[in-house]
Amino acid sequence: MSHVEDIADKLAQDTMKVMARTGDDQLYEEVAKTIAASSTTLEEAYLTAIRVRLAAVRGRKLLEARLKAIQPGAED
Repeated sequence: MSHVEDIADKLAQDTMKVMARTGDDQLYEEVAKTIAASSTTLEEAYLTAIRVRLAAVRGRKLLEARLKAIQPGAED
């Protein structure tokens, strides 16, 4: 990863943690707007990182739900 991607990914990780604790699922948009004011390059890398992470969470939830449907009590 490039330096910009590393920074963006760390910020995305931190944003996901705050979103999980606060329940504010739109926080990443506010963070992106703040970043964009100074660096569109970082904003684009951040949005990519956060979208990938959000998509992975959604995908994981779908798989867990399907597994639970066929194996009640299965959690991993």
